[in-house]
Amino acid sequence: MNLLYANDRAGEYPPSWYAATAVPLAPQSPLRGEVSADVCVVGAGYTGLSAALHLAQAGFSVVVLEAHRTGFGASGRNGGQVGSGQRLDQDDLERRVGRDDAHKLWDIAQEAKALVRALIDDHAMPVVWRPGVAHACRHRAEVTAAHRYADRLRQDYGYDQIEALDRDAIAGLIGSGMFKGGDLDHGAGHIHPLNFALGLGRAALAAGVRIFERSEVVQIEHGSSAVVRCQSGHVRAGHVILACNGYLGGLDRQVAARVMPINNFIIATEPLGHRAAGVLARPVAVADTRFVVNYWRLSDDQRLLFGGGESYGYRFPDIIRTVRKPMLEIYPQLADVRIDYAWGGTLAITTTRAPAFLRVKGNVLSASGYSGHGVALATLAGKIMAEAVAGQAARFDLMARLPTPRFPGGGALRAPILALAMTWFALRDRLGV
Repeated sequence: MNLLYANDRAGEYPPSWYAATAVPLAPQSPLRGEVSADVCVVGAGYTGLSAALHLAQAGFSVVVLEAHRTGFGASGRNGGQVGSGQRLDQDDLERRVGRDDAHKLWDIAQEAKALVRALIDDHAMPVVWRPGVAHACRHRAEVTAAHRYADRLRQDYGYDQIEALDRDAIAGLIGSGMFKGGDLDHGAGHIHPLNFALGLGRAALAAGVRIFERSEVVQIEHGSSAVVRCQSGHVRAGHVILACNGYLGGLDRQVAARVMPINNFIIATEPLGHRAAGVLARPVAVADTRFVVNYWRLSDDQRLLFGGGESYGYRFPDIIRTVRKPMLEIYPQLADVRIDYAWGGTLAITTTRAPAFLRVKGNVLSASGYSGHGVALATLAGKIMAEAVAGQAARFDLMARLPTPRFPGGGALRAPILALAMTWFALRDRLGV
C-alpha cells in the first residue's frame, strides 16, 4: 500500500481546520511530457518549496514535482509549533558532535526560526506569528531538569528567552492541575502551518519556479543529468533534491533505511467562546513531556487544537477516539465539547531524532526525518540544500555529520520493531514512569 493514498483522496487536502481556513493556492497542472531544469525538487512541503524558492532567487531554473497538492503532507497538517533548538537538546548534541559543532547547530536553529518569520514578512503571507511555546512537565524531576537546562542555555548559549514556571504558574497558564511545573519559551512561536506552506508556494511561483501537482515520482535515473520520472512525463535536471519526508516510500533505499514514517493526529473542538480562557490564559502553544507527546493551542476562532497519539501502519485509527482521550485527561471540563475536525498526517523520524541530511549521489541531496521539529528546520533545510547545489556545502556537511543510523530490521521490519518499542514507551506514559 502507498502512504500517499492510504488515508487521502488524490489531490485533496485532508478535512482539517487548517484546510477549512486556508487562503488557497490555485491548482497547478500535472507534469506532461519532458521538461528540463537545473534542479528538480521532489515534494512541495516546507523543505522542497524553500529549496526551490532560494534556488530560483539565486538564478537556477527549478521544477517541483508534488504527488498531491502544495503543502499536502506534514507541512500542511502539523501542530504549527516553531520550537527553539534542534530536536536533540544541546547537552546531547555536545556529547555527539562536540561543543563547537553543537554551538553551530544552535545558531542554525536560531536562524531557522528567524527565517520563518522573515519569509512571512517578506512575502506578505496571510500568517500570524504568535510568540510563546510552553513545556508542561508531569514529574518534579522533569521540572528541575527543565529549569536547569534553561539556565544552561542562558549561560552557555546566550539564550535568555525561557521563563521558568512553578506548579501554580503552569496551572494558571494552561488551566490544568496535572502538571508539576515547566517553562515558557518566549522566543519560540506558532503559526498556521498550511497557510505558511501555501505562502511558500506562492513565493516560489512568483520567483519563476514551475510546480507540477498530481505528479507522483515513480523513478529516478541517476547520472550526470538525472531523469526524474512520473507516469505522465519526466524531468531532466543537473541536480535533484529529495524533500519527501514521511512520504518517500521506496523512492530511495538509502534514505528510507534511516527515515521512518509515523502517523500523528489532531482534533479541533467547536469554538469555546468564553471557556477558552479556562484552557489557555494566554495565546501560547503547549507541549507536554510524555514520550508520545501531547501538544495544543487555541485557534484564532477560539477552538482547542489538540494533537497526540501515534500509529505506525498505513491506515489511521479512529482519530477522535485516539486524541480525545488524552485531551480529556488534561481538560476534563471539556467532556461536553463537540469535535468539529479530526485529521492525521505522516511525518518522519530517525533513530536518534536528529534530521537526516544525506548526499544520495553527487548531484542528489536529501533532507528529512525532522522528528516532529520540522516547521523551522525543514524550511532552513531547503535553504541549506540550495546553498549546497550552488557550491556552498559547509552547512549541509555540518548537518550531515549528525548521526542517523539505519533502523534495525531494514525496510521490511523497521515498522513492527518500532511499534513494539513505542508500545513500551506508551505503557510507561500510562503508568507515569
